[in-house]
Amino acid sequence: MSSRVLRWMRTQRDTARWRNTDAMYRAVVVGVGLIVAGVLVHQLTLVLFGAPLLISALLVVTRPQPGAPDVRQPRLPRALEQSQLAEAVFEIDTDPGVELTALRAPHGRTRGAGPVHLIPGTVREVRTTLGHGGWGEGVDLRLDRLFAGPDALRVFGPIAGTEGRRTILPPVRLLPAGPLPPRPSGLVGVHRSPRPGDSTELRDIRVFQPGDRLRRVDWRVSLRASAATGGVMSPSMLHVRERHADADASLVLAIDTRVDVASELADWSAPVAGSGVRPGGSLDTAVLAACSLAAGYLRQGDRVGLVDLGRPQLSLAPGSGQRQLLKLRHQLVVCARSAGWAPKPVLRPRQAPAGSLVMVLSPFIDDAMVELTATVARRGTRVLAMDLLPDPLVAAARDPWGDAVLKVLRAEHAVRLETLREHGIPVLRWGDEASAALRLLARGRR
Repeated sequence: MSSRVLRWMRTQRDTARWRNTDAMYRAVVVGVGLIVAGVLVHQLTLVLFGAPLLISALLVVTRPQPGAPDVRQPRLPRALEQSQLAEAVFEIDTDPGVELTALRAPHGRTRGAGPVHLIPGTVREVRTTLGHGGWGEGVDLRLDRLFAGPDALRVFGPIAGTEGRRTILPPVRLLPAGPLPPRPSGLVGVHRSPRPGDSTELRDIRVFQPGDRLRRVDWRVSLRASAATGGVMSPSMLHVRERHADADASLVLAIDTRVDVASELADWSAPVAGSGVRPGGSLDTAVLAACSLAAGYLRQGDRVGLVDLGRPQLSLAPGSGQRQLLKLRHQLVVCARSAGWAPKPVLRPRQAPAGSLVMVLSPFIDDAMVELTATVARRGTRVLAMDLLPDPLVAAARDPWGDAVLKVLRAEHAVRLETLREHGIPVLRWGDEASAALRLLARGRR
């Protein structure tokens, strides 16, 4: 056990009891001093000032010591939607001798442990609402408390509460589903498969074969074939309708967690407080876009997976259903919490199954991302690049080279996107126009 933990346990043991404060010792010393001085110099005023201080200290010492007060913390859900509100009710168990309670509790809609509130000792229940300052994982509750007796001459505490960490899941914005190639791995999806099946879309009309069902016979074509031979119907004249099979499809969302950039170039190197994600930055946009895209494709029965390009071990295998969406949103919070620079992005071939669509979400501010995206496309996998670089970018105001740096960065970024297009990779920008672009690509696929 570390020395820091031992020191914290020793401090908690020493403060979890009723003890005299500095005000108690000052009241005794000052009260006695004023009374003695008043007697020596024959000043009644000094005695009248010192007597109440000494009397209040004596009353606290002779009064029975209250019992150990406590605050019961409610059980709260570990994960919540961003739109949900969690109400917390704290039950305070104190004796009548407690006049004041200092309790740290959240207030308002800001996330965090919250400020310290001064509560009268007669209050037995405190209600508050845990605020939501955005998605992510963080401390929402830590009940530090301190109990004070009469005139704050004796206190119980302070006691550091246990941290309550909760996860606010990223919100989902419903979007129309975009392009996905057919992947005939089963007969459960809504995409047309190259092989025959029981869908509603006609594939071909062919001659009847043993094993075909009679309900598939196209009687009009069969009668025309028999009329051409003199009206004699034979098994060789029967024709059946052959339809396409419905197959599911697989979408792999590859997120670049190596960088998190915002509109202000001066903030790119600044540390990020709180959850470690810049509000409105490229990583925040990537997580929100991934949730929206995953919800849209999972809604139509497709399979969706997640790949963290900076840390492949945090990836999530493709799956389907609402449970997969919930797992993906949780995993996105984990990826954002562990985000950080990695020298080389990684997307292994087994993470993108054959026939799937890989959607790369990145600001594309380095050549390594372009090389990785082009490599995945050369493997024969269909790739779609989603550009998440904030627009417009703002140069550093105090840097004399700020405008020049901004021009160079924009030029390099344009070259990288053009390189992706030369490899046959469609490049889209996330925003309101992304939905229209996805619909155009879907129409072109059909």
